[in-house]
Amino acid sequence: MGEGNPVELFNMHVAHVGINAKDPHEAQRIAKQFELLLGLTPRETPISFFSDTLVETMKQNGRGEHGHIGLAVNDTAAAEAWLRERGVEFIEESRVLNEDGSTFLIYLKDQIGGFAIHLSQGK
Repeated sequence: MGEGNPVELFNMHVAHVGINAKDPHEAQRIAKQFELLLGLTPRETPISFFSDTLVETMKQNGRGEHGHIGLAVNDTAAAEAWLRERGVEFIEESRVLNEDGSTFLIYLKDQIGGFAIHLSQGK
């Protein structure tokens, strides 16, 4: 695969930061704090609260000691292959597929600074 770096090759960028909460009540409280700080109304999902696309507050202790960092890429399969060529390992059980069978999201095996890292299909 080509030279360069994943930021250039796959338009890799931070999509969001994930925060682990101990339960849904704490997650909602944290999301409300970001609403006050950023003026972003939390959007509830079954597993989390999103403050726009910037912060995802998990309703339980999710992956990563401190939480997770979501990295968006324009081609998940190509970015995954590029990283694998460089020795990065992935958690296969974390793979989430799009309707067409392509990978939407997958977590890297190793944490960085106590944060789990995932790739996801972005723009």
